[in-house]
Amino acid sequence: MKFMSNFSVAIASRPALREFLLNLLLQLAYREGDFVLSSGQKSSYYINGKEVTLNAEGALAIGRLILPLLPPQTDAVAGLTLGADPIVSAVSVVSAYEARPIPALIIRKEAKGHGTKAYIEGPTLSSGAKVVVLEDVVTTGKSALQAVERLKDAGYVVEQIIALVDREQGGGELYESLGLKFQALFSIRELQQRYQELSVSN
Repeated sequence: MKFMSNFSVAIASRPALREFLLNLLLQLAYREGDFVLSSGQKSSYYINGKEVTLNAEGALAIGRLILPLLPPQTDAVAGLTLGADPIVSAVSVVSAYEARPIPALIIRKEAKGHGTKAYIEGPTLSSGAKVVVLEDVVTTGKSALQAVERLKDAGYVVEQIIALVDREQGGGELYESLGLKFQALFSIRELQQRYQELSVSN
């Protein structure tokens, strides 16, 4: 979908932003074929979220859509490297423009091999700080849980996970079974429905 030249992600309404981001995901990130996911599962489609999260307008749209979903008392956003890195950065930058500055934390999969040997990059927060975990694409849910565990080990409180896309393959149910609130900007059903509509129209 092509937007008019005067369309601006910076000032667009929430419905317009969502429409823009959905179409950007289909244009840049969604592919059908035979794929093997990081979980080892085989899939008939693949979503390369970084094609959108590292896109300037895509990142801004994501930041503007996720920020209002954060609880008022949120002290930071965090995510497991690499997929979540541009998302937490986008939300943090947008929060500053909205006069609600929220720092971003990046969770390493393995401890840094030098210096502090830390798992968590970013400002050190007070014990009990409330952190929301962000993710690009959720399948089984295990990647974001790794971030949750690291944050809890550091003394932070995690009660919510927000994703760009939910593949609806058990991740959301896993989070809820552990008492974690979960929401995604888009479900895989929504992406595939729009993909089919566009395929028919073309």
